[in-house]
Amino acid sequence: MTALDRTPSADRALRPWQDPARPVADRVEALLAEMTLEEKVGQLGSRWIGNDMQEPEPEPGAEPLNVAPMQDVFAASGTVPLEEAVRHGLGHLTRVYGSAPVTPAEGAAELVRLQRAVVERSRLGIPAIVHEECLTGFTAYGATVYPAAIAWAATFDPELVERMAAAIGRDMRALGVHQGLSPVLDVVRDYRWGRVEETMGEDPHLVAMLGSAYVRGLESAGIIATLKHFAGYSASRAARNHGPVPMGRRELMDMILPPFETAIALGGARSVMNSYSDVDGVPAAADPWLLTEVLREEWGFGGTVVSDYWAVPFLATMHRVAADPAEAGAQALSAGIDVELPDTLGYGQQLAERVRRGELPESLIDRAVRRLLTQKVEQGLLDPGWSPEGSVTGAEAVDLDSPANRALARELAERSVILLDAGTALPLLGEGRAAPGRVAVVGPGAHDPRTFMGCYAFPNHVLPRHPGLGLGIAAPSVLDALREELPEAEIRYEKGCQVRGDDRSGFAAALAAARDADVCVAVVGDLAGLFGQGTSGEGCDAEDLRLPGVQADLLAELAATGTPVVVVVVSGRPYALGEVHERAAALVQAFMPGEEGGAAIAGVLSGRVQPAGRLPVQIPRTPGGQPGTYLQPPLGADSHGISNLDPSPLFAFGYGSSYTSFEVGDLELSDTEVPTDGEFTASVTVRNTGGRAGEEVVQLYLHDVLAQVTRPVRQLTGFARVRLEPGESTRVRFLVHADRTAFTGRDLRRIIEPGDVEVLVGTSAADLPCRGVVRLTGPLRHVGHERRLVTPVEIGPGARSQGGADAGES
Repeated sequence: MTALDRTPSADRALRPWQDPARPVADRVEALLAEMTLEEKVGQLGSRWIGNDMQEPEPEPGAEPLNVAPMQDVFAASGTVPLEEAVRHGLGHLTRVYGSAPVTPAEGAAELVRLQRAVVERSRLGIPAIVHEECLTGFTAYGATVYPAAIAWAATFDPELVERMAAAIGRDMRALGVHQGLSPVLDVVRDYRWGRVEETMGEDPHLVAMLGSAYVRGLESAGIIATLKHFAGYSASRAARNHGPVPMGRRELMDMILPPFETAIALGGARSVMNSYSDVDGVPAAADPWLLTEVLREEWGFGGTVVSDYWAVPFLATMHRVAADPAEAGAQALSAGIDVELPDTLGYGQQLAERVRRGELPESLIDRAVRRLLTQKVEQGLLDPGWSPEGSVTGAEAVDLDSPANRALARELAERSVILLDAGTALPLLGEGRAAPGRVAVVGPGAHDPRTFMGCYAFPNHVLPRHPGLGLGIAAPSVLDALREELPEAEIRYEKGCQVRGDDRSGFAAALAAARDADVCVAVVGDLAGLFGQGTSGEGCDAEDLRLPGVQADLLAELAATGTPVVVVVVSGRPYALGEVHERAAALVQAFMPGEEGGAAIAGVLSGRVQPAGRLPVQIPRTPGGQPGTYLQPPLGADSHGISNLDPSPLFAFGYGSSYTSFEVGDLELSDTEVPTDGEFTASVTVRNTGGRAGEEVVQLYLHDVLAQVTRPVRQLTGFARVRLEPGESTRVRFLVHADRTAFTGRDLRRIIEPGDVEVLVGTSAADLPCRGVVRLTGPLRHVGHERRLVTPVEIGPGARSQGGADAGES
């Protein structure tokens, strides 16, 4: 009997690992016992067929269009043929759909070909797990481009993010994909970092809630969610990609690790990807404290740890803590990385040789293989009825950009746009204001929908290699959408300048258009790319927080025309807008809102869409001299007259305006003293005091008044999105357990200290009108992974909002 024959017959019994009636663990152990050492090692590797493609060649002198760090180097150095790579089996197949512009049917045919090679050319015939990127949706040709993660964060809406992730997962699952490399749970520490767009902001609680929701959605579709980048990547020195992280363990534990812990505990994530960076000199890929002690032993994580692309050989070539890829592989495996992606360089058969020489315990091989095989069993890959063809049944009928997807993308986009200041110009169709007859639409983002999309969206990620194919999806620009939104207006478009560069040759035409208009809409910001090919994205870090190129100069000259200028910033990071705000007639921030971003922005400008987004990062006032985020101890949050640099932002974390108004008041604390293992309720009334229905995000912050180490002057601990009609009010109740005040003490143990905790409730980190104090009494408590990780919220009598019924039990 061959391993490929998975169909049982009356005279042929199933092999133990093929029997779905057996417990998963029993099936895994039966297969593990059958495997040779070489076959075990084979399961720890991967193969990226798409990386073999070298065309189109870059122009002479141009940088290669990579989609992964040093992709061109590894492709040029060559990798073993597929037939050789799968001889002893294979763990993963890398980006079958995400490496080139293929239709679902073409990708499915290639997937069948590759899986058939995996099962036919190895003795045991164990299929590979197929993984793909899904940072702004399924990274595949023609798939819906949802808003970037920083825009998800601006919604402050976990339920909406969960629905989006479930839709992404369903599309991936229909095409035979098993694992998605998302979400990014890095907490922003410096806005200059290029990958800010991939994050969910600067607050650990916000990232944890939205990240856990994304995980639940993806996992609900049967896709293995992969948390990344574990951990510290976002805090590199000078915000340089892959830069060293000068962070102590206490900051790592309190600011960086909580979202990962929460997404495992509440989201059910089944995979984790390591960070490229080193923290205090120890690369994450070779750190057993991080990958084993914390992740496995403290948090009880039972899934797989996969390497970021080429992170294993980087231990030798970049970090220089290993002599060669073989030694790097031994270090990574020992630390706790189970599978090497995207190709096998450090985890090849040299691992088997090291075992035979007594240099590496075979138990480490078994540990990693056991984890991977568990997921293959859970994915049905070892069931007798599985076949390569059956895994992609119906691929030709899959619509990756369905009307339902687009409706969801628009809902996310609309809820993510942030009105910073309506000023004197917005809404364009406001009551008592004449509709503009002549509108100038200018700026490099006004008629280029690529500016709506993150660096991992397929049009920006892969299609630059294929310039003749366009975007692969319909994505109306702001200009297109405004023409639909303002059908009676005379609209004139001028680009003005590029996103990058110093070419001012388009200024004159843009200024002329503005002078002749009743109002000018200027769309500026970023164009995402990779490794220096854009102003935002992986490897596109910023020297400072000025708008790229000459865009700020264009805005200044537009303002000088005397025509009211509505400034729309479409970006992946916050830029310093102090001078822009002074001159603008209105100011809007949109964080890469995806393929439906044009309609969402135009709807907010006209007033058809009630702005509902809130800032997941601060908007700086000046390009430098400010702290990275709002989470600062006293000496970071106030100059105290000892520095000439003002750290206050232009717009605070959590801020967002709308075309109505709200009041938050009447704080009631259920108790003013609770034990260090107790809980209390903080209740407020939120009221819509304006003339339109709208949504407010009520935010709860805590401040530890006196602690054994410095603590943030305020830190988000709970939030609730509340929709109210004009004149309507409701009560919002936060159930706060003392565990929510836990922090890492001087001895690096997580503690809850007795003492006063200030309770602050309002609508942003800078607008907290409701204030009270609760005293924690009793002994100091040490807590671990069993502590409460979220703050449940109730809205109105008996209603429950973010946090969920089970959140308080974690």
